[in-house]
Amino acid sequence: MKQNRIKKVMREGGMALVSHVGFADPAVIEIIALAGFDGAFIDMEHTVFDLQTVGEMIRVADLCDITPVVRVPDENQKTILRLLDMGAQGIQVPHIAGAEGARKAVEAVRYPPLGDRGGAGSSRAAGYGSTPWVEHMRTSNEEILLIVMTEDKRGLAEIAEIAAVDGVDLIALGPTDISTALGMTDPADPKLRETFIELAAKVNAVGKAKVYIPVNHAACRFTPQDLIGMGVSYSSVAPAPPTIVLNALKASAKNIREEVAKAIKA
Repeated sequence: MKQNRIKKVMREGGMALVSHVGFADPAVIEIIALAGFDGAFIDMEHTVFDLQTVGEMIRVADLCDITPVVRVPDENQKTILRLLDMGAQGIQVPHIAGAEGARKAVEAVRYPPLGDRGGAGSSRAAGYGSTPWVEHMRTSNEEILLIVMTEDKRGLAEIAEIAAVDGVDLIALGPTDISTALGMTDPADPKLRETFIELAAKVNAVGKAKVYIPVNHAACRFTPQDLIGMGVSYSSVAPAPPTIVLNALKASAKNIREEVAKAIKA
């Protein structure tokens, strides 16, 4: 497997940036790459994307030299395996069931001895058989990015234990679900902000997995400067493309209607 661009940025001390895909069209991946992002966040949890579409998105990301990160709908190992064999370089697992759930995610994503991922030497990820098997296993374990999301009270209570699990690269702190789980849904609530700062500090104190918090998220806004100060190494950028397109179209329609109204009055 080729070098993971996101992991390279993080290894060099930077903050990797990804954009949500949003639309069920691989062309969006190309646009994300042209915009200068390090990766594309392909979400199967909150969309209707099917495996065929996701497979084409992964292929386009490879061709554009950005990292395809797929958020799976659940921790189903068979689904994860199929995505990895397609060539996904990142797997993001939502609502991790504490440290136990993190270990299960590692088992699904990593080849032995780190995990228990099944092998298929003819898969796209293995170069359709062109890559020596031992090399494929080694580079996959090194370059595949595993992100686990702590979004409920159990995950938050066990966050240090999750961060200590071998094979986990990133702990994702999802502002929407965390704020809901904690009953702090006001984005301006200083306690909510303090909670995220404390959670990031706990992960960084372990010294293994790194921290993922979205930038400028509506549920709890952090600037790029805030995130760097918190030791965040990876961030997804809000708003997602569908929202960007919606806002641009609304502004365009509003401006045109205002011009039309002026012309009619004249």
